[in-house]
Amino acid sequence: QEQHSTHPLLAENGKCSHTFTKTGIALLYDEASENAYGIRLKLTKEVLTIQKQDVVCVSGSDHSANHRTVTLRRQPVGGLGLSIKGGAEHKVPVVISKIFKDQAAEQTGMLFIGDAIIQVNGINVESATHEEVVHLLRNAGDEVTITVQYLREAPSFLKLPLGSPGPSSDHSSGTSSPLFDSGLHLNGNSTNTLCKFFFFLFELQNKRWLDTLSVPLSMARISRYKTGTDKLRSNAFEVLALDGVSTGILQFYTAQESADWLRAVSTNISDLTLQNMKMANKCCSPSDQVIHMGWVNERLEGTDSSQLYKFKFLALKGSSFYIFSTPPVSTLDWVRAEKIYNLCEVLFKIHKLWLADDCWLQANLYLGIHQDFDLEDQRPYCFSVMVGHGKSHYFNVELGSELAMWEKSFQRAIFLEVQRTGSKTYMCSWQGDTLCFTVDFALGFTCFDSKTKNVLWRFKFSQLKGSSDDGKTRVKLLFQNLDTKQIETKELEFQDLTAVLHCIHSFIAAKVASVDPVFIDSQSIARKYMYSN
Repeated sequence: QEQHSTHPLLAENGKCSHTFTKTGIALLYDEASENAYGIRLKLTKEVLTIQKQDVVCVSGSDHSANHRTVTLRRQPVGGLGLSIKGGAEHKVPVVISKIFKDQAAEQTGMLFIGDAIIQVNGINVESATHEEVVHLLRNAGDEVTITVQYLREAPSFLKLPLGSPGPSSDHSSGTSSPLFDSGLHLNGNSTNTLCKFFFFLFELQNKRWLDTLSVPLSMARISRYKTGTDKLRSNAFEVLALDGVSTGILQFYTAQESADWLRAVSTNISDLTLQNMKMANKCCSPSDQVIHMGWVNERLEGTDSSQLYKFKFLALKGSSFYIFSTPPVSTLDWVRAEKIYNLCEVLFKIHKLWLADDCWLQANLYLGIHQDFDLEDQRPYCFSVMVGHGKSHYFNVELGSELAMWEKSFQRAIFLEVQRTGSKTYMCSWQGDTLCFTVDFALGFTCFDSKTKNVLWRFKFSQLKGSSDDGKTRVKLLFQNLDTKQIETKELEFQDLTAVLHCIHSFIAAKVASVDPVFIDSQSIARKYMYSN
């Protein structure tokens, strides 16, 4: 039911990335009606296609006219009171092979041996395997609604005389074919009878998969959460195209299947995003290149415990960090961002990683400036970007690999901007004097009079031994005098203290990275987590 292959693409770093080509069976779930039906998914490099089954009736009769919908109430003893056999793995429908006396199925008076099961609680099972239908019936709750269709020739196969020799099965292994159950016996020429039954069912309906919806993956986004909440869907996700077209809720049979499809779709979206970045960078100067961009979920400010989130598109380009409601598709779109921040004045911070032992890991970035956040939501892979005036944006991504990529991209974008800028100067004051405070990549810290330009003091980065602030405007910087080895305290007052502190952090981090890049990589919590898994 499922095939996939990978095709190498040249990534930005010169290494090969891979796109997935994949097909498989899933369920399309309608949240409004709470119904689901079987579909086939076809994933290519650029498109995710949903296919529905087209049934062509060979006899020309209207088989839907013979459908019956029956509700069974599961009994404590005897369950639903029926047995089934068949399945898509043998190219035959699942049929009722036994109905037990005085139990639920017989009491309806509407079910018969030979009925083909079409739906279980609204879920189409015409293309389902034997085990899938068994799983659905066993887990469908105390009240089960099934839709059936009577197959005229099936009873002649299912109701053969007792005591006749039947096909052999490997009883020693404890396995048996889904075509047979313990009460079924065949007469003399079992092989011919079985072949005729196969041939009849195969000719009864010629199944084809028809494309019903194609979702382009360029700039598409994925959501595993119920809209606007932090409630994770079980083994399910939704893919939304740039124009808002949605696949609907794609439900998978196992967590592994869901994870495999999520990774495959996400990989293809990422590779298309990389191509879009390369196209955009052809129109940009070397100092204004796009480093990284992609979809995230942003937690809305002032929300209650339900934690409402909204899709946002983030981009790291040149000297700026951009927040968009929709992706930029033209050069003009870049000036239409909701928020634009200077990269030297933001601080990236990882908050959550979902570990294999179901524990939260609270992680601070190296040299991180501590700040408490309300982390009561249940979303893994969370990070925040702290900006000026003590404000911050809190984001969540769908995969751990995405979190690692954002961490790496923020570091790279900030370091490049520090090296390009070289220095940043801020107006400040102390005891009524207007001063200028400069952070310089080569020289360190310098404070000078704004009018006379006279240098009041200068220290290297290595001389900064600590700092404290009042959380508003004032900061104390503690420097060690190289000659006396004594600590000198310098107090300054800034209009936007947070931006200045973030700038100091960016310059120091970039300085450390320039002399010891291995240390910076060793402090990457997200990448360390990804490699360990």
